[in-house]
Amino acid sequence: MVDSRRAAPTGATPGFARGVRAAAAILSAALAAAAGVLGIVSVRVARRVVTPAARVADTRILAVDPAAQTITLSRTDDTVLPGRYGLITGGDTGYLKLGSVLDEDALSVRRKLLTHVPPGAGVAPDAAFSGWYYERPEELHLPFSAELIGSGVGPCPAWLFPAEASGEMPETWVIQIHGRGTTRSECLRAVPVFHALGITSLVVSYRNDGEAPRSRTGTYALGATEWRDVDAAVGFARRRGAQRIILMGWSMGGAIALQVSLNSPHRQVIAGLILESPVIDWRIVLTYQAKLMGLPAPVTGLALGALASEWTTPLTRTGGPIPFDQLDVVARASELRHPILILHSDDDGFVPSDASHDLVVARPDLVELIVFDVARHTKLWNYDQERWSTAIRSWLGRHDLSRDLDSVRPEDGADGASELSGGSPDADS
Repeated sequence: MVDSRRAAPTGATPGFARGVRAAAAILSAALAAAAGVLGIVSVRVARRVVTPAARVADTRILAVDPAAQTITLSRTDDTVLPGRYGLITGGDTGYLKLGSVLDEDALSVRRKLLTHVPPGAGVAPDAAFSGWYYERPEELHLPFSAELIGSGVGPCPAWLFPAEASGEMPETWVIQIHGRGTTRSECLRAVPVFHALGITSLVVSYRNDGEAPRSRTGTYALGATEWRDVDAAVGFARRRGAQRIILMGWSMGGAIALQVSLNSPHRQVIAGLILESPVIDWRIVLTYQAKLMGLPAPVTGLALGALASEWTTPLTRTGGPIPFDQLDVVARASELRHPILILHSDDDGFVPSDASHDLVVARPDLVELIVFDVARHTKLWNYDQERWSTAIRSWLGRHDLSRDLDSVRPEDGADGASELSGGSPDADS
């Protein structure tokens, strides 16, 4: 005998089950689609991190006054900075040197031109604001030679600025390492400071930077492979007579310098490191930049995971996983053996200074941090040249890495900012 109280539910079961299965299928498809979208976006973000890119315009030229030799730019966090800077432009003007801010409003800023712009010069509106200031080595008016340094990927171009010979101390060299997406020109600002102190400067390139040879993948490894090209420069310097070597790295160049100091077979001749706005822990930097871009946390996490994974390398095109643990120098602080000077702005805007502060806490016996504000990323020299230069001179003196500081005037290395530079160099885009 059938229980009528259970008949209706029993008869409804097939339809109900089909509905549940259909809903589950739709939900699974939606989740798979969402995961697929996240995966695609994450891979694109990962590729962007390691792919060398040309410098893009970040401001617009609103007006040029050839009579007054002034230029008006759209207002950004960088274009309002006090100090001296460069501007990468198109048209007839090429690379321009910029002086002090003359006036500003909510939308624009007018600055003094330190490169002469003749009347009638064609000026393209899009431009890139730069902290380089010097574009070419000839602008320093110091003796130099163009060199090629053999590395695992081929000959890497370098500029060598020899210091005056001195028999009073071992010959000291500084190797300058530029950052991500820039070239050797970034480092030229520092050369006069070291030259005045009797220190030879070697300004180097490394794989995939647009000047040195391309690696098989053509992508950055964020310092994990680039350090080998700089280590080849250390060997070059030793063969040329260097007895003590200082590594100076800018931004990603700081990450490269740290990897040289940790891994180089020439570690015994490395006397110290100077790091300007350095990358010390890539995960902090990339997470910070992802937030600036408005990326969801899951995308950032997946992108970092893709960069660190072996099986995703065909998608990220890195040729191998990025060893983030190896590149985290705060975690490896116990391995450091060389004194380090860090110059970093707390409002860097690109590479947060958190890891720089953390490294001082981890190794107060070796690491000294000079904190700037307002100066932003790799523009500390431009913002306050005297404080920047004094910090380096004092640190070198305390570690017996330069000649007598009393013989060096504070203005050594200045190029006469009040004078217009001659000509308009070709843009280095």
